[in-house]
Amino acid sequence: MPRRWVAALACLAALVALACEGGTGATPRPSGGGAPPAGPGGIAALGDSISTGFASCLVLTSCERNSWSTGDGLRVDSHYRRLLEQNAGIRGRRYNHARPGARADALEGQAQAAVRDRVDYVTVLIGANDICRGGADAMTPVNEYRADIDRGLRVLRTGRPKARVLVVSIPDLYRLWEVGHGDARAARAWRRGICPALLANATSTAPADRARRAAVRDRIDAYNAQLVAACRAYGSRCRHDGGAVHKIRFTLDLVNPLDWFHPNASGQARLAEVTWRPSGLAT
Repeated sequence: MPRRWVAALACLAALVALACEGGTGATPRPSGGGAPPAGPGGIAALGDSISTGFASCLVLTSCERNSWSTGDGLRVDSHYRRLLEQNAGIRGRRYNHARPGARADALEGQAQAAVRDRVDYVTVLIGANDICRGGADAMTPVNEYRADIDRGLRVLRTGRPKARVLVVSIPDLYRLWEVGHGDARAARAWRRGICPALLANATSTAPADRARRAAVRDRIDAYNAQLVAACRAYGSRCRHDGGAVHKIRFTLDLVNPLDWFHPNASGQARLAEVTWRPSGLAT
């Protein structure tokens, strides 16, 4: 074939290739990364006072700007703020349906609210009040706790089947007693009725008090095991934190100086940090 024909055919092939890449009828190439981890539906927090940032603004009330999950304040690099860096389309689309005092039986209603918000990412941290709201004999039975969790997750799976869900382990409250019961300020605050199942008679070494605390520790472990199983039953759109929150070695400088129980801003930041990678949304 004459050399000029070879050159002409090469040029023609190059033009065809360019047309195929840029033409409107071409099949798009996969991007590799896919859609942003959390779409424009945004993020919702479900749970109790921990996720509302309670007492993290030095008053005994919710302070949602410091929430580890949905906070928009500068002191906590929350999941919302991290997602916003990845996808500006979720700006303002943060919904906090967690409520102080909520037990697991409130999760179903909170999940319904998240479905109405049409969110693409949901965090779940609940169970401390199933332990703390009352004496040891008032703790929610393990089977009831699991049923409450399942009902809430079922609402999410049905209403937002493509949303990502992060189920977070219950903090090690027993550890908090260990590091705090010898501090006069903490022991004095706990006498006001904070988590009496665990913290009543915080300095007592009586066998009955030691047995009560051990029962609380065991119940938290049982709840955490049920959270793992519930997330596994949910399916591939659910992630568990792998016990990351429960493994935090809490010290008193991570809780507020009013009730010596709820995380302060530093504690909230720590929660956000240890749960971010398990969420599967880190890039």
